[in-house]
Amino acid sequence: MWRTVSPRRNSVPGMSPHTYRGHMQPKISSLADRPDMLERVVGMADSWPEFAIQDLVGAAHFPRIAAELPEYVLFAEDEQGEVVANGFSVPFALQAEGRGQLPANGWDTVLVWAFSDLRRGVRPDTVSAISISVAPHAQGRGLSASMLSAMRDNARARGFGEVVAPVRPNAKHLEPHTPIEEYAHRVRPDGLPQDPWLRVHARAGATIDSVAPASMTVAASLADWRRWTGLPFDTRGDIEVPGALVPVRCEPERGYAVYVEPNVWMRHLL
Repeated sequence: MWRTVSPRRNSVPGMSPHTYRGHMQPKISSLADRPDMLERVVGMADSWPEFAIQDLVGAAHFPRIAAELPEYVLFAEDEQGEVVANGFSVPFALQAEGRGQLPANGWDTVLVWAFSDLRRGVRPDTVSAISISVAPHAQGRGLSASMLSAMRDNARARGFGEVVAPVRPNAKHLEPHTPIEEYAHRVRPDGLPQDPWLRVHARAGATIDSVAPASMTVAASLADWRRWTGLPFDTRGDIEVPGALVPVRCEPERGYAVYVEPNVWMRHLL
């Protein structure tokens, strides 16, 4: 469907072993090269809040990436062969008729576009990052930046000129009431974004394109929200939930609560 350049077996182009933050750079591979690693890659422990994996669009499409697009699933192994990070991305046709701009419904829409294009045989022109996760015990070693670099290398090797990312700013949950537009554009004295994860992307060469105000939506019963969070969810209005980037809207008289997560679209020219 698209031009590819075959990487070295069991590795991603441009990722050679070196030390980082006192640790040996892990070996990064694609699931297409190492299909035997499927269960270990998808079963890796992560630190996502329970509610954040309940988005119905994500639940329907995310597992399909490993099954149908394994060349876009990367993972890192440490010196003992343990999977310590994974990265998922998808190719899609940004310039297809009716598109052209990164969608306001960010993460959800790009997953739908990618698998619609795959089903219909539409030639992709862009790669979107979907997630990069680091095992809890391996965080703080620079693995997120390494996986982002590998994801860029993988897209470049497959003939793409751009990677886009609906970024979930990882410190936004500390300020759930701050408007995302204000938060996303905060910078430090050195000109880099204040948010750590936005900063990782900026250091890799990305620029902010736009905000995706409704990138992911979780609508569920109050019983579900109580189970996921341990909070009572018995008061009408905005509820602050640990790990949530914005408050969750609770409607006890109607028996449900809704979380609409904003993300920040960033573009990486390769």
